[in-house]
Amino acid sequence: MADYIDKCECCIHSLEGGLAEATILKRIGDNKYVAQYGDVKCTAIFNPFSSHYYVDDLYGIIKEPKERGYAR
Repeated sequence: MADYIDKCECCIHSLEGGLAEATILKRIGDNKYVAQYGDVKCTAIFNPFSSHYYVDDLYGIIKEPKERGYAR
């Protein structure tokens, strides 16, 4: 089984709605998803009327917590 839901052409916010390939990683709400566009993880929604995911790589960036290394 794949580690993602879908790899498809999505409408990308930074491209002003232009289409580019992104990966939908997981569903986190009724119509809210985690997507990866390039090396950026961000939020996305699905529009059933246009059959496209809309990836918000400008304002919906998900920052991963940094791992803390403790020296003993």
